[in-house]
Amino acid sequence: MVVVVGVVVAGVGVVVARPFDEPGRGSEARSVVPTGLATVKRGRLSARTSVSGTLGYVGSYTAVNQATGTYTKLPRTGRVVRQGRPLYWVSGKPVVLLKGSSVPLYRDLRQGMSGTDVRQLNAALVELGYAPASGLDPRSRYFGWATAYALRGLQEDLGIEENGRLAKSQAVFLPRDRVRITKVGVTVGTPATAGAPVLQAGSTTRLVTVSLDATLQSQVKKGDRVTITLPDQKTTQGTVSSVGTVAKATSSGGATVTVRITPNDPQSTGRLDQAPVGVSILTESVDDALAVPVNALLALLDGGYGVEVVDARGGRRLVPVTVGLFDNSAGMVQVSGRGLAAGQRVVVPAS
Repeated sequence: MVVVVGVVVAGVGVVVARPFDEPGRGSEARSVVPTGLATVKRGRLSARTSVSGTLGYVGSYTAVNQATGTYTKLPRTGRVVRQGRPLYWVSGKPVVLLKGSSVPLYRDLRQGMSGTDVRQLNAALVELGYAPASGLDPRSRYFGWATAYALRGLQEDLGIEENGRLAKSQAVFLPRDRVRITKVGVTVGTPATAGAPVLQAGSTTRLVTVSLDATLQSQVKKGDRVTITLPDQKTTQGTVSSVGTVAKATSSGGATVTVRITPNDPQSTGRLDQAPVGVSILTESVDDALAVPVNALLALLDGGYGVEVVDARGGRRLVPVTVGLFDNSAGMVQVSGRGLAAGQRVVVPAS
């Protein structure tokens, strides 16, 4: 028979096998460290990568003022402003949000002009419903009579002069049709200076950002399912939307890549911004897996792993196993071996 002395090292046993004088009577295992028993289970096993992340909003945009006068009304932090509505007021006149990401509103726009800024205006007017796409091409770079007509409708709703022209002091182009105010850099009553930043905004789209150790990049891919643990310890589900390919050096000498995660139910994440969250990324899974606790594994001297099986009478035998998927969050590992079955008991270090 074989006497096995098990020494637990870093959660996995190290096995030393010594032959005795009675070969052929099977193998028995005897441990010299305190042990307990765990049950071999069969079912779904998942591999997860657990990291820390930050819950916030997609994007950060700066609104640059082009009006002169005095700031008379400003939005509060956290307020959501939709396209076609005022972002702030200068000398009692509204400065409206329009969607456009290519160029800022750097000049006064009027009939007969053309350019990328005009195309952005046309697209915004159609999106706001002041003109049908059949009457005003949202891709057109030309400011024609249809643009002027639609613009008068917007001006009427804003309560300003309906002249069919757009002064650069009347609007701000930002990349979203709805933004959330994150910071206001001026105060009511102070002079409004053309060309100066007035506020910062982000989108209303929720996002979790993770700085993932670059060595783990290959374990995470777009589409992986994620469990997000919020600051109040509630959980919600998400999906990996992108995995960065450019590594950034860290102060400790390592490197990270940026992973972005989209919550499946944004409302369940609340309204916290830049909040620390826990992230558990499901990277692989297998159904109908035979599994044992990771600390049941014994590293064999001749290579590979085994587990110590205990029968109903207390007898012990060493079963060599092939190791598969590790579920680190559950502390389980997929195994297969001759004579190993669900419901059997295996030896684990005593807790």
